Order: sequence, then C-alpha cells, then structure tokens
Amino acid sequence: MNGLRGFAWLLALQSAGELLARGLHLPFPGPVVGMVLLLAALNFALVREPVAACAEFLLAHLSLLFVPVGVGVMTHLGLLSEHGWRILLVIVLSTWIGLAVTALVLRAAWRGR
Repeated sequence: MNGLRGFAWLLALQSAGELLARGLHLPFPGPVVGMVLLLAALNFALVREPVAACAEFLLAHLSLLFVPVGVGVMTHLGLLSEHGWRILLVIVLSTWIGLAVTALVLRAAWRGR
C-alpha cells in the first residue's frame, strides 16, 4: 500500500509540474518541473518513505521496461540488417561529438572562473 501511495505522489508532482510549466509558460518541460518539486518534497518523510517504496518496486521490475524495445528491434530486423552499420556509425560519431562538445564547454567554463 505504501508503494501505491508513493506512485500517487510521483503522479501528483508530475501533474503539478505540468500545470506549472504550461500555466506559467516556463521554458522547461512539465516533468522536469515535477522532478524539481519532487526534490523539494523528498525533505519530508510523508513523501520520502512512500516514494522510496515505489522506487524499490520499480527498480525490481526495471527489466520489463526493455521488452517494448526488444520487440521493436525484432520487428525491424530487416532494416537493421540493411542499415545497421550506418546506424552504428551515426550513434558512435554523435556520442563522440557530444562528449567532445561537453569537454570543450567544461574547459571554457573552468577557464572563465
């Protein structure tokens, strides 16, 4: 029962974040605002304990979240066999570029101090 209470807190805070983001025309998505609200709410045991129970349950069943991805890969196996190397190349290159840009921005930020 405590896990359901925690799930209700998560949904309520996400909904509140969505309402705030849309109502105040914030440049952030509603779930991000909800996570900030959750961060503040975790200071209270009334929220922290049920959310912890819910998090333990969700983490115990995390592997179930990968089932739709596996089904999608199996469904489009023909595309992967045809374009797989190109897809892999794009993923690797974009990851390297993202890491390089992050490192350059971090270096510039450290020099600016």
